[in-house]
Amino acid sequence: MEFFNLSDLLGERGSTPVNKVELEPDSSPTAKFGADLRSAREARGWIQEKLAHAIGYSATHVSAVETGRRSPTARLSRELDRAFGFDDYFVRKSRDLKSSTILEGFPEYVSHESKAVELRLFALGIVPGLLQTPDYAKAIAAGAVRRGSITEEQAEERVAYLARRQANLRREVPPQIHAVLDESCIRRPVGGKAVMAAQLDELVAFARMPNTVLQVAPYAIGEDRSFDLPVNIITLPDRSLMSYAESAHQGHLERDSGAVPSMLTAYYQLQAFAHSQAESVAVVSRLREEL
Repeated sequence: MEFFNLSDLLGERGSTPVNKVELEPDSSPTAKFGADLRSAREARGWIQEKLAHAIGYSATHVSAVETGRRSPTARLSRELDRAFGFDDYFVRKSRDLKSSTILEGFPEYVSHESKAVELRLFALGIVPGLLQTPDYAKAIAAGAVRRGSITEEQAEERVAYLARRQANLRREVPPQIHAVLDESCIRRPVGGKAVMAAQLDELVAFARMPNTVLQVAPYAIGEDRSFDLPVNIITLPDRSLMSYAESAHQGHLERDSGAVPSMLTAYYQLQAFAHSQAESVAVVSRLREEL
């Protein structure tokens, strides 16, 4: 969907404060909405508190939307257009967000993931995104296009978004990453033999890194598998915990609360039933040889 240019709506932009969070508008549609909101606010010369008062929200909420940590609601978008005197500019942008393949809550999770000191991943059916090769990721997205669940443009958005997530983790001091893959992840063929072979090679290479642990949860553990959905648990620099889980149509972000420590306990239990890293690498390598 095409939108107006903010500079045309607002005229000259205001000055930029020295101390503020840098935005990455290309990182997700939610982040782009937040960047446009900040531009509109600063062009008016308003601080977040003034805009918050005008639209009936807290300054903390405005800040979270601007930095892409919260998705805009239809009501918020209407109030923004009313405050700025726009003709459904933000309403249209919020509607466009509905067509994004990125689930609600995920952009906020990713903003924390990029700062995490430890990540614990559990995946079902497909290799988790952070461990996917580009060709594997493209094959998964292409399958969704063929089924008609997403458009080619959305597929490109999905693959590009994943590449940015992976790049965020290649920093000077990388996080410790624990990845438990259900056996279905490595046995499900994706993209043909060549793509799958390269993906299995990537998993072996991942396991050899000094900051990683790779484990395969075999089918044989049966009902002792702790999770029935993919789960991500992250530890932030202040040692607080956050988890993210999703179904096919909804994502849920859980901050440090009673639910997250219990989820971490379940993850430890899963690791106890899973193959060791040495056993897991051997299983992956055998499958690779069969290809």
